[in-house]
Formats: sequence, structure tokens, C-alpha cells
Amino acid sequence: MSDRQPPDLIAIRQGKVKNLVHANLAGIDLAEAQLANADLSQANLMGAMLTGANLQRAILRANLRGADLSGADLTGADCRNADLRGANLLDAQSSQTSFAGAFLGGAILSHLDLSGADFRGADLRGATLIGARLDRADLSNANLSGADLSQADLEEATLNGAVLRGTNLTKANLLCAQVEQAVLTGATLKGACLEGTPLMPIRN
Repeated sequence: MSDRQPPDLIAIRQGKVKNLVHANLAGIDLAEAQLANADLSQANLMGAMLTGANLQRAILRANLRGADLSGADLTGADCRNADLRGANLLDAQSSQTSFAGAFLGGAILSHLDLSGADFRGADLRGATLIGARLDRADLSNANLSGADLSQADLEEATLNGAVLRGTNLTKANLLCAQVEQAVLTGATLKGACLEGTPLMPIRN
């Protein structure tokens, strides 16, 4: 039997196919694939290997559960309402990426530059965001229960209505963050910078 990949998969990797709506690419190796501007709406990329892939401005409103996106370029990508539960985004480029309404439970986003990112209404329960840059990010109504945000930069971030139940915010920077109606039951704030926030009087 030949080990040669099917022509359509080769074309996808080379960026010759842009319409991948509803495509079934579960578990497929798409490492370093050229998928800039591709439409992957409702595609099945569960467990797919997308390491180092070029996903600039791609529409990724898809099933990416357990996908490996480490080192991928997600600049300007539309990840709204995407299922990224358990996905690995280490070293990914994520400038101007929208994660509004996305499911990111258990996802790995440590040390990512997510400055100004849109996480409104996102589900980040149990996600790992150690040392992530989330300054000016909009996390309004996001669920961050049990997430690890230790040493994260949340300066001027919007956390209004966010659920931070049991969230680890050890040594996080919450300078001038907005936290109106946020739920912080059981959150760890040891060593966190709380200047300019209503949480300033709180001490753990």
C-alpha cells in the first residue's frame, strides 16, 4: 500500500483549499499547514495536530477539542463559540483573536500574549493561564472557576460578572481591573496586585 497522502489533504496543507466548512479532519496531522483565511466553520478538528499551522484570520468556530495548536499563528482568527476544551495553545500567536463564547475548559494557554483579547462569556473552567498576558482583555461573564491564573497580567482587564470561584490568582496583576459583580468565592489572591480595584482591601 502507498503511504502517499490523499491529494485533498495535500491541497489543504498547502493552503489551496479555503472552504472547509463541516470538514471532518479529526485526528489529522496538519502541522505547519497553510490555513490562513480558511473557513473551518463547524469543522471537526477534534484531536488534530495543528502545531505551527498558519491560521491567520481563519474562521475556527469549530470542534477543536484536544487539538494541538502549540506554536500556531492564530492572529486575527475567529474562535467564537469554538470547542477548545483540553486544547494545547502553548507558544501560539493570538493577537486580535476572538474567543468570545468559546469552550476552553482545561485548555493550556500559559504565557500567551492575550492582551486585549475577547473572552466575553467564555468557559475557561480549569484552564491553565499561568503567566498569561491578559492586560485589557475582556473577560466579562467568563467562567474561570478552578482556572490557574497565577502570575497572570490582568492589568485593566474587564472581569465584570466573571465567575472566579476557586481560581488561582496568586501573584497576579489586577491593577485597575474591573470586577463588578464578579464571583470570587474561594479564589486565591495571595501576593496579587489589587491596586485600583474594589478588591484592594481583601487579604488572603
